[in-house]
Amino acid sequence: MVGLALMPESRERVVVQQQDLPVIDLSWRKERVRRLIVRACEEFGFFKLINHGVQKKVIDGIDREAREFFSLPASEKQKAGPPNPLGYGSKKIGNNGDTGELEYLLFHTNPSSISQRVRMISEEDPLSFSSVVNEYVEAVRELACELMEIIGEGLGLENTSAFSRLIRDDESDSLVRLNHYPPYLRRSAEEEEADDSTKTKEEIKNLRVGFGEHTDPQILTILRSNDVEGLQLQSPLDGRVWIPVKSDPSAFFVNVGDALQAMTNGRFLSVRHRAMANAKRSRLSTMFFAAPSLQTCIYPLPEMITAENPQRYRPYTWAEFKKIMYSLRLASNRLELFHVDRKGNYPSRSDEMI
Repeated sequence: MVGLALMPESRERVVVQQQDLPVIDLSWRKERVRRLIVRACEEFGFFKLINHGVQKKVIDGIDREAREFFSLPASEKQKAGPPNPLGYGSKKIGNNGDTGELEYLLFHTNPSSISQRVRMISEEDPLSFSSVVNEYVEAVRELACELMEIIGEGLGLENTSAFSRLIRDDESDSLVRLNHYPPYLRRSAEEEEADDSTKTKEEIKNLRVGFGEHTDPQILTILRSNDVEGLQLQSPLDGRVWIPVKSDPSAFFVNVGDALQAMTNGRFLSVRHRAMANAKRSRLSTMFFAAPSLQTCIYPLPEMITAENPQRYRPYTWAEFKKIMYSLRLASNRLELFHVDRKGNYPSRSDEMI
């Protein structure tokens, strides 16, 4: 029986000054883009993407549908739940006691799956909702594949589509998630007109976690939010430090997932992050989680294994990792359960670890 590596709840947290992530402009020279994306994935595990090529009307469409859905009465929204894990959820995150200040919709990106789920959400005009979600998924999936091929080139892989082909697979297990973080304090008319970019000491003291600390298990995440702050990253240098990220509704925020960290043999970082709820304003975010098919075997690519950096992770299927993921708390270090020790030995089978 292997003990789980969990983030201690009692550890003191320090929030430092808000900052920008590394910025990648896809209109730059390709050589520069390759170099900077690889560096950002190695050093930060996150980067901000501008001039990404996803049309504004596609983004505006899914924003509109999300706002309309989350503004419905609770009884209407609950028709799309409870999440299993797909569907509508509120407050409760998973089956292991995690909660947050949010409500959400989670879809599989397969068009037939979206259509089936949307019929529970929008009885009056399901075709409009599903069309908007499918259009967004198609655009952002293509962006994810472009980024993964740039990464493949930047890492000098013999097969530069080693990552992107997993996302293009017809049986890809990719997901799209809409998160809504309602405000938890009433706001006066005067406050609505004021700029609340600076918070009082009392507001900082009363900050609430909207979605708790975690890493994303998939290959890559493409996130976008409105102009309300909330995303925070854990410092790679000090686990007590949380770094707020400036919002930018015109940009996407891209982060490395556990699967990509494993496939790069630890060269890329799957960084812990969380979302904070805002006291006075609603935060809306949309995530595309790029994932392989359930039967795909995840393992460090040969080019990533060297004498200085021997194999760190044992091969595992995406289905195996998901089984472990759903059995653990958000803050659990899932990837550690697939780590290879210094002697090159694999740990016990993951289904014996829990």
